[in-house]
Amino acid sequence: MGNESRWRQRMAEIMTAALQAVDPGQAVRRQVRREGDWLYVAGQRYDLGEFERVFVVGGGKAGSPMALAVADVLGDRLTAGVVNVKHGYIAGRWQVSFGAHPSLPALQTDLSSHLRSPEPRLDIVEAGHPVPDAAGLAGAERIFRLLDGLTERDLVICLISGGGSALLPLPAAGITLDDLQALTTLLLRCGATINEFNAVRKHCSRLKGGQLARRAAPAALVCLILSDVVGSPLDTIASGPTVADPTTFADAYGVLERYGILEAVPDSIVAHLRRGLAGEVAETPKPGDPCFRRVQNVVIGDNRMAAHAAQARAQALGFRSQVLTTYVEGEAREVAKVCAALAKEMVESGTPLAPPACLILGGETTVTVRGQGRGGRNQELALAAALALDGWERTMVVSLATDGSDGPTDAAGAVATGSTVARARALGLDPAAHLANNDAYPFFAALGDLIFTGPTNTNVNDLVFVCAF
Repeated sequence: MGNESRWRQRMAEIMTAALQAVDPGQAVRRQVRREGDWLYVAGQRYDLGEFERVFVVGGGKAGSPMALAVADVLGDRLTAGVVNVKHGYIAGRWQVSFGAHPSLPALQTDLSSHLRSPEPRLDIVEAGHPVPDAAGLAGAERIFRLLDGLTERDLVICLISGGGSALLPLPAAGITLDDLQALTTLLLRCGATINEFNAVRKHCSRLKGGQLARRAAPAALVCLILSDVVGSPLDTIASGPTVADPTTFADAYGVLERYGILEAVPDSIVAHLRRGLAGEVAETPKPGDPCFRRVQNVVIGDNRMAAHAAQARAQALGFRSQVLTTYVEGEAREVAKVCAALAKEMVESGTPLAPPACLILGGETTVTVRGQGRGGRNQELALAAALALDGWERTMVVSLATDGSDGPTDAAGAVATGSTVARARALGLDPAAHLANNDAYPFFAALGDLIFTGPTNTNVNDLVFVCAF
């Protein structure tokens, strides 16, 4: 364990570098600046003298530092703003650590008070994720009202980051919050991809799928986006509230059919989708819609940026390092087998890198939930990797959720090595049984192998580190 402890410390430094590279406030300031009455956004110039009002709206786990950075840039030109963030994701401290419990106390928030901003014109609303809640609904309704009756003399700055789909829950007419919560839970458990998930959410919403842009038109609209989706497709990140939607009611209905959950979905949602299929409900705005005429969408940070920062730090610490891909998708336990195979190959043959080596993979896996256990996709990946690495010395697979919250847990991920399974069995744990029950959290907690960061206030997918020593 002595050597493993040393390598874990280096991994903590590498993960810290990755997270620091996608700090949302810094990402905003790299793309947005003000010089007098001129506002510059990613090379495009706006004359603030031409606008009577400037609003800030949005949703996502990185919303707090993004909003405060924009408010700082705008100064006296900010009229008002409402941004929804995940409970506890008000800008605070974080650090990477391994253990059974967080080394830092959780950043608890008084949920009865949703206004947590030093800027009085900017309201930061804490809300539920991944299942939407009443606070999120109230915040989304306020955003919807704020965008009412805008003119060409208004400028809206929209801030979007990972988690925005759940954090902007404004259901279509006839659909209740309870219905939306039930739908979200079904989609989370069925193994649907994020694109499929969002195709459904867009067609049950009044803000998603370009509908925020439709609501804001004819105002000028700038959307700053911190991407949490593989490849950063703009229509998928937070369900694309400011982007033309290529999906249809037929696509949304087809997802429910394909995963066999149509009968379990609330009747109001099925009825709404069927009305859409019949042309009785307007489609989401498509490419070429005039509501996008004055829209600028800018990706200010993504998984690739974090991955390359991790690579640079790994090299500085003496690893041979390579970013292998930032397009990882698929079932977590299947991806884990590939990661384990890469670690074994590096130990055995020095391919693709000779030890000490660190391969970096980015993306987002999925978990088809069949058990009743507790965990998240990163913990599940690490548990499956541990089984595949059993007995292989000098190997390690670390899987990290960059937002600091892996599934419905307080852990950000977990670490697996060639000794994990033996250590677990010595404690009377059955790794295969825990995997079958989707129960990775208590497994790694017993070993002290969970990763904790606390809320990082950013979100750019997951990072997986495959190491050979």
